Amino acid sequence: MRTLYLECAMGAAGDMLLAALLELHPDPEGFLRRLEGLGLPGVTVSARRAESCGLAGTHVTVLVNGQEEGEGQPIHHDHDRHHGHDHEHPHDHSHPHDHTHDHPHDHERPHSHDHDHGEHDHPHDHSHSHDHHTVADILSLLETLPLSEAVRHNAAAVYTLLARAEGRAHGREMDQIHFHEVGTVDAVTDVVAVCMLMEELAPERIAASPVHVGSGFVRCAHGLLPVPAPATAYLLEGVPTYGGAVEGELCTPTGAALLKHFVTSFGPMPAMAVERWGYGMGSRTFPGRPNCVRAAIGEDGTGGGTVAELRCNLDDMTGEAVAFAAEELLSAGALDVWTAPITMKKGRPAVTLCCLCREADRERLTGLIFRHTTTLGVRCCRMERRTLRRTEEIRETPLGPVRCKVAQGQGIRREKAEYEDLAALARREGLGLAEIREKIKNMEQKA
Repeated sequence: MRTLYLECAMGAAGDMLLAALLELHPDPEGFLRRLEGLGLPGVTVSARRAESCGLAGTHVTVLVNGQEEGEGQPIHHDHDRHHGHDHEHPHDHSHPHDHTHDHPHDHERPHSHDHDHGEHDHPHDHSHSHDHHTVADILSLLETLPLSEAVRHNAAAVYTLLARAEGRAHGREMDQIHFHEVGTVDAVTDVVAVCMLMEELAPERIAASPVHVGSGFVRCAHGLLPVPAPATAYLLEGVPTYGGAVEGELCTPTGAALLKHFVTSFGPMPAMAVERWGYGMGSRTFPGRPNCVRAAIGEDGTGGGTVAELRCNLDDMTGEAVAFAAEELLSAGALDVWTAPITMKKGRPAVTLCCLCREADRERLTGLIFRHTTTLGVRCCRMERRTLRRTEEIRETPLGPVRCKVAQGQGIRREKAEYEDLAALARREGLGLAEIREKIKNMEQKA
């Protein structure tokens, strides 16, 4: 099973997760060009090599109209940013520093969480005027971007998690939460980029280490807050976390929301054949501690994971309509879709539609079932599964190249030629599928 593992020994932030995943991508420069081409207002993204404790990795910077989040802004929540998650926290400011509570101090990179804002240390005399965005504004922005349905859904889900956590922290409804303009666009870029990378890297399973949250207190306009700050703490409920000798907040709300949405299990790194390592670097330096999120992608030798099976009974749809629903589910990322004939009450013939999917895709695909079928209810069953490792190889045959699916593990190896390639050869040669298979086999034996 293709597995992505995230090591969060120094916490997690949106920009660091983005940088770590970018190192796993086969074409990072092309990816950044496509990211900038989405049309996010005023956004430019750059990646550079960075080093921490002798360890080399990538540091990503997002600029909005040439400005990095934290520059030229009133910083209410001066949480020192010791961790260097540079552009992780949009600040909810619509005023000079009188700190009325008409606008909660959003920490969607909320609270300048201990991530380098100490270097900007702005006095409380700013009279800047800044636009702000609600969650509805952000969701509307996502709708305008040329994203796949899966990426749009995942990005919206991450921001919904953030808004709920911020609302809970401030005792407000999530639609009352406001995000600072520069921080919002910067954070949206991080979130969208991570969601795009998750889709393009296509892991079947996403796991992570327990999350180091740091220790001590962070300073804000209202006084000292314990680490992790409230919004981050709410997001990490149910996630294994720990503090440590590092003082300051290491996990930001955006990092916590991305982990909460995508990661299906937390614990030690599983046994896996790693294809590539990625290091997403922060800005600050800690003595003897590489400041990074480390990512690994490869094949999990155990072939395990949690999946969800969605099913519903349909007795008032045509075969074509059911087939269309199945095709839409498959194109949206379902692992498998099938139907089975059943008989319902009063002897009515019907079908059961079944959809196997990753746990992270369960809600999105459930919505698609409601959209494309007439069902009034969808049943969900979570289950563990074991799979053989699957790869694709291209075999050169006397009649031309043929893709082969290879499954192996548990002492087993199986190969199967790709149907589309065999069908194309059969049509070209004027033969049936069985005949083309036999012809290729005989030609290879004679070669």
